[in-house]
Amino acid sequence: MEKLQIRVSGMTCGGCERSVQKALTSRQGVASAKADHAAGVVAVEFDPAVIARAGLEKAITEAGFQVTA
Repeated sequence: MEKLQIRVSGMTCGGCERSVQKALTSRQGVASAKADHAAGVVAVEFDPAVIARAGLEKAITEAGFQVTA
């Protein structure tokens, strides 16, 4: 398993955090996701043999949020 922090913009509340977490944990290979709207980040634990960073970012954008550099 690998851990990664991804910067996310557009999260403004706890509901947004849950949406991002649900979008990520619904993907195969993601063990956990913990979003923090105040910090604008989500910490993800995932299996890189199953899902790549691009797949994680796609899940976030499909949920209606933006991945920032």
